[in-house]
Amino acid sequence: MSYSDKATLKQIQFYVTTKYSCGYINNREAQSIVATPYKRINDKSYDDLITKGFRRNGQYIYKPYCQVCTACIPIRLCVDQFIHSKSQKKVNGSLKNSLTIKILPLTFNKDHYALYVHYQNNRHPTQDKSNTNVADYNDFLIKSHVTSKLIEFRKNGELKIVTIIDIVNNGISAVYTFFDCNENKYSYGTYSILWLLELCKKKQLDYLYLGYWIGKNQKMKYKTNFKPYELFINDNWQKTRS
Repeated sequence: MSYSDKATLKQIQFYVTTKYSCGYINNREAQSIVATPYKRINDKSYDDLITKGFRRNGQYIYKPYCQVCTACIPIRLCVDQFIHSKSQKKVNGSLKNSLTIKILPLTFNKDHYALYVHYQNNRHPTQDKSNTNVADYNDFLIKSHVTSKLIEFRKNGELKIVTIIDIVNNGISAVYTFFDCNENKYSYGTYSILWLLELCKKKQLDYLYLGYWIGKNQKMKYKTNFKPYELFINDNWQKTRS
């Protein structure tokens, strides 16, 4: 089925970008298919697009569209069937009662921005840091034309985790998470996903969308640690527990 078959997508066009250097696999070129104009993409059309494997980056809705590579596979967690692993139970137990959590509007905050720069410098030290200026931070994370929220996690008043989410018809999409890298022993990234799974349960939502799983990228492989999950392969969501 073409992306424009549904009535909600009739006012949207799709174009393929030129090739660019892949940010996930070394020495690869990548392309994306982008929905445009972004101002016409509302909650209803975004609901349809995310179930087809699309993702949001700021105002832009995109999907990998590489000619010779299919490494980026959309992944979502099945909320009602999720089972904690032993390590996930340990992470949940160590942080559940020690963090103060607030769901906030998607707006700029200097504390959030400072944590983002800290995270980029520590987790992605070899990448170009030109995107850590305020304008690019806002373009990347703060601008949105759909229902988005910012969640902050604090310990004793100190900011530890920030998670950006989109709320869609059948779930929550975890857009981006950054955290205090000086306290890796707490597994803040894992805890943020566990907390979002609980939020989905409270809202009676079926899925937690985690973007793309890339088996060839060590930093992206963690997503399959949460089971069961579904992968979007050959235009269908396929469940796996392995």
